[in-house]
Amino acid sequence: PQGHVWLLTALMIVWAADTGAYFAGRKFGGRWFARRMAPRISPNKTFEGLGGGLLLAVVVALAMAPLAGAGAAQLPLVALAAVATVLFSVVGDLFESLLKRHVGAKDSGTLIPGHGGVLDRVDSVLAALPAFAVAKIWLGF
Repeated sequence: PQGHVWLLTALMIVWAADTGAYFAGRKFGGRWFARRMAPRISPNKTFEGLGGGLLLAVVVALAMAPLAGAGAAQLPLVALAAVATVLFSVVGDLFESLLKRHVGAKDSGTLIPGHGGVLDRVDSVLAALPAFAVAKIWLGF
């Protein structure tokens, strides 16, 4: 039931994580943690950005969950699934960046100029959607 709303929720979690990470990283990046997340793979990713992405993603997940049919008792489980989803999305993004670094490419394609290619648009989603689906099944919401 409400599968389409859960799918939209999962996508919105990833989009919120990317957006929150971008703005938090820009504002606070390097302020609290001296090290970057993976400087040799993706030098601009910061732990402050990860925190901002996690925060916004959990807020979005908790806002969307009631629309998808989750009860109040299930909201902590939805938040946990959102955290797992974000962590997998970051791994997907870093993996795609690693592949590009390995072959010496700045972009993964030219279909979307200036945006790193199509893989840059879907790398997080490809890793995050299965994680969200498994979390949803395991946690039973």
